[in-house]
Amino acid sequence: MEYKDYYKILGVDKTASQQEIRKAYRRLARKYHPDVNPGDKTAEARFKEINEAYEVLSDPEKRKKYDELGASWQQWQRMGGDPRGFDWSQWFAGGQPGSGPRVHVEYGDLGDLFGGGFSEFFRTIFGDMGGAEYVRQTRSRRGSDLEYPVEITLEEAYTGTTRILQLDNRRIEVKIPAGVDNGSRVRIAGEGAPGIGGGQKGDLYLKISVLPHKIFERKGDDLYCEVPIDLYTAVLGGEVPVPTLKGQVMLKVPPETQSGKRFRLKGLGMPNLKNPGVKGDLYAEAKIVLPRGLTKQEKELFAQLAALRSR
Repeated sequence: MEYKDYYKILGVDKTASQQEIRKAYRRLARKYHPDVNPGDKTAEARFKEINEAYEVLSDPEKRKKYDELGASWQQWQRMGGDPRGFDWSQWFAGGQPGSGPRVHVEYGDLGDLFGGGFSEFFRTIFGDMGGAEYVRQTRSRRGSDLEYPVEITLEEAYTGTTRILQLDNRRIEVKIPAGVDNGSRVRIAGEGAPGIGGGQKGDLYLKISVLPHKIFERKGDDLYCEVPIDLYTAVLGGEVPVPTLKGQVMLKVPPETQSGKRFRLKGLGMPNLKNPGVKGDLYAEAKIVLPRGLTKQEKELFAQLAALRSR
């Protein structure tokens, strides 16, 4: 069996941080996604490799086990060992080096049973998702849960949205509810790895990342933004438009409003994930904009005003 270098697949160093691994994955996933390369089998295979590498390196436990395997593999090669003679059985299905008796491994074509989303290498090392190598079992077992990263906009997080995902050789449509935030996990029942021996399928979890917004900053269910207010409205009072995710609203500005004053617009924030009928608030912070290109007369009037204020 071929050893797969997941770090090389993602183009990162072995010392890469989780943030660096995530960044590399997103860049490559966008490039090789089947929706971007329709009908391109090479891109599809590359996309599967990238997802497999990220599945391991983004999980601290799987990454630790993979690093231990890599060290043993390299040591075996340095000693002149034939790669075909490497003892894979000690790594199979959660095993660790020297952790007890060797398991009996049978070989067979289980592609129809386990699907083709992960390589033989992955399935052998991480066990529960099956593979071409397996341990004979008499009891059925539920398939493993899978995790799939999804990026959405703040507008999509506000209204809820859908995505078409490529899983193995399947394309499925999934619904993302309103109110999701960075780190939210959306469960799609029965779309995970197939079970073993007739066991039920695992679940698929969407790991949500909400892209930064050019206007709004999100804190929980509340939104924050800046609202430009001209000098005259700030001094005399009036109304100014405020953007929201539902559309523009008018804000009443009291006279002598200071820059930095924060206005609360109740119920114009994000929907609550568990109770979409309840929404957070929008906080609009006044940003006073001074006039530019003043005429001579306007400057004289400001000078008169300054003289009056200094008395």
